[in-house]
Amino acid sequence: MQFLKKLGVTSHDALIDWDITPAKTYGMFECRGDMDIVRSKDQRYYYFYIDNWQKPARLCLMERGIRHAKVLAHIDAPLDLLEKCIFRQGKTLKEHSYAVDGPVKEWLFEHVIDNNDFSKVHVLDYDADEDPTESGLPATKEHLSHHKTSHFRNIPAFISEHEIEKIVANGDFFESVSNPNGRFTNYLVDPGDNLTVIDMATGLMWQRAGSDHSSFRKMAVWEKRLNGNHFAGYNDWRLPTVEEALSLLNAEVNKKGLHIHRCFATTQGFIYTADRRKPGGYWFVDFRHARVFWAGGTLSGGFGRLCRTV
Repeated sequence: MQFLKKLGVTSHDALIDWDITPAKTYGMFECRGDMDIVRSKDQRYYYFYIDNWQKPARLCLMERGIRHAKVLAHIDAPLDLLEKCIFRQGKTLKEHSYAVDGPVKEWLFEHVIDNNDFSKVHVLDYDADEDPTESGLPATKEHLSHHKTSHFRNIPAFISEHEIEKIVANGDFFESVSNPNGRFTNYLVDPGDNLTVIDMATGLMWQRAGSDHSSFRKMAVWEKRLNGNHFAGYNDWRLPTVEEALSLLNAEVNKKGLHIHRCFATTQGFIYTADRRKPGGYWFVDFRHARVFWAGGTLSGGFGRLCRTV
């Protein structure tokens, strides 16, 4: 399709799936529910959806794979068109990612796809011209020694959904659903190893990258291996608690569409925390939508980014 080629998609058989929905992609990719469709880790699926996590709603083009989720572009569609589409599907939908309906599809074909008008298409640049080793942060030695440090819980716990709301409020963390006016601010500095950053606001050292997509069980094996190899010179790396992971969220979105400082890798769009959900599941922090959510840790899985107390 010419539209996808304009966005840099080089696969000759790449097509936009107009029938797939955001909810269905969860079953296909995270839960691997439809193996007749998802056959290879090299496959990619493209679809439009409406992101209503933050206001105003916006129309997006998603690229999905088994271990891969990336918003390729935002499209300037009329807001009333998007809001009517949301209304028809129901605003009480738990996941605020909506499928495009007939009127939205018609608008896309008429104003964007059929006439190859890219004036309304804003491509997200995931191949930034930045040096990946350049963090854009002050060096550790330059930090203010009197900077106030907030020490958050670092022991894993079983936490209910109601308790999550209290955690967000007590830490005044930015969270797009329950606390969009959160004011907690981190203070990241660069120790100069190209592997980690230190947050002077929390006293935590973080991996700048992280793990591949895996189950919680395999995540534990990966964590043990990094500690055995003394990653970045240390052997006390661990998964963060919900509070610690929330401390990385920023209200502003970086150039790659994540609510986190640009020094962090974009592969880990959401990460496991060390906390379990009561009565079942695992808690995650999502940097794409700036929220806390829970899911299973077996078939669905997730990414990891470890931290340690300095």
